[in-house]
Amino acid sequence: MRFPLTALLLAVACTAQGPKPIRVGEDRCETCLMGIAQERFSSELITRRGKVHTFDSIECLVWFIESEPETADARSYWVTDHEGPPRMLDARKAFYIRSDSIHSPMGVGVAAYADRGTRDAALELLGTGEALDWNEVRAAVRSAWPGGSPHAHGRIGPMASPARPAVSTGAIPASTSIAAAIHAASPGARIVVSAGTYREPAIEIDRPVELVADGRVILDGEGDHGLFVVRADDVTIRGFELRNVGTSFMEDRAAIRVENAKRCVIERNTVENGFFGIYLAGADGCVIRGNRLTATGTRESSSGNGIHLWHSRDAVIADNDIRGYRDGIYFEFVRNSRIVHNDSEANLRYGLHFMFSDSCRYERNVFRANGAGVAVMYAQSVEMTGNTFMDNRGSASFGLLLKDIRDSRIADNTFDGNTVGLYAEDSNRLTVTGNDFTRNGWAIRLMANSENGRYTKNNFDGNTFDVATNSLRNFSEFEGNWWAAYRGYDLDRDGIGDVPHRPVRLFSVIVERNEPLLILSRSFLVGLLDAAESVIPALTPETLEDTSPLMERLVRAPRVAAGDGR
Repeated sequence: MRFPLTALLLAVACTAQGPKPIRVGEDRCETCLMGIAQERFSSELITRRGKVHTFDSIECLVWFIESEPETADARSYWVTDHEGPPRMLDARKAFYIRSDSIHSPMGVGVAAYADRGTRDAALELLGTGEALDWNEVRAAVRSAWPGGSPHAHGRIGPMASPARPAVSTGAIPASTSIAAAIHAASPGARIVVSAGTYREPAIEIDRPVELVADGRVILDGEGDHGLFVVRADDVTIRGFELRNVGTSFMEDRAAIRVENAKRCVIERNTVENGFFGIYLAGADGCVIRGNRLTATGTRESSSGNGIHLWHSRDAVIADNDIRGYRDGIYFEFVRNSRIVHNDSEANLRYGLHFMFSDSCRYERNVFRANGAGVAVMYAQSVEMTGNTFMDNRGSASFGLLLKDIRDSRIADNTFDGNTVGLYAEDSNRLTVTGNDFTRNGWAIRLMANSENGRYTKNNFDGNTFDVATNSLRNFSEFEGNWWAAYRGYDLDRDGIGDVPHRPVRLFSVIVERNEPLLILSRSFLVGLLDAAESVIPALTPETLEDTSPLMERLVRAPRVAAGDGR
């Protein structure tokens, strides 16, 4: 039985007709924004007589102010807070960002925020753009549209700026499919899909459009095909529930697949029972934000990845929740991208897995209880800061595995409850600083082929082995760390131990050669061996020592876990 399909509507940009505001006092209004396709960019002008002009972008409001004589009678200007639930802000007091990564309806790329702190945090997340006040926003719009207004009395004309295509003015007729609506749309149109369940073949998006779910919109692949295939620049997909992408051993089917396109925005979607969730191939400058992806695979061979990028660059992957895939996040040949505030948990293999992906930043993510943890291979200039690697346990599990990594920084992370916290093999010129290693089997396993690393200002507490290695030779430097196992003294009271600390236990050297002996780890004999080695070192690396061990644990600032504040 097929479900009836609801009509699809095109929301027309910059209309002067809008929902009536509900006023609260004299200096503020709040309004229903259901008639605006992108409510986060909408704005209003209220005259002294109470007449309301509603626009679906800040730039349209600005140009109306600049060009319409009626605005001399304006009582107030209002813009929508870009962050959080829709609410109206006094335009003169709001804080703004202008960025090419912000795809506002009319292309100037302006968004409003309620306070400076939220604005600055958003600017940092985007990684590009400028902070503006109200007067600077008005100047930016005048500069972007030097040839004239993009609207005249509510009608949309061609934009002077080439940053985004013109918005379609023609209404899309009622349709029985999303694909037909896209085919009928003009480049740049915003298509609002009414609530309902849709079942249709894979939908190809071949032109720049913004596809927005109005209410609960379910797109069901019925287990035999992918759902959206994007082959055009400047496409937005927002707010859909995407279900039942069929497993295939011949093609990488995905709920949303982007091929050779730029500046896509995929946000606030839900993917359930996906093979691949979101798949980008040859896609540059895309944003994947605020999505929830879940899969139920039981074998790696028949499971895909949650967020998969191949040969892409300048991506922002932020605030996503990924569970149950083969790899939560997978990168191959990715450049200059930011992965921020994601939660990747209970995936079959890796929470994060990337290879040949240089100059990427991974910040404030949580990788918890994944089959083998996180693997980072064959890359350089990687920065991993403020992440949590937790409860990744198993005979071949790691909090973070580094293999063939160069000139990278591992800072201010938490490694807690992993079989191995940090494993470094053939990884050179690493800076490992400000991390907490707690309750791991091995806090750090440092192979001798890793050279010129610097390990400083880390805390080591409650680990079975703080540091282990496979050689009597060491080519890395440990300095200024806090070790719970340190038994030295500080006669001059400068906070630094007067004798070096040697963190490699004799028993760890023995276990490195014969792991089954771990069964003896809590025996009396092992304690005697370690005590004898600490007095007369013979088998542990002489050069692997912390020459300036700290007497007190380093106190960290509170960290924000992924998922907070979404």
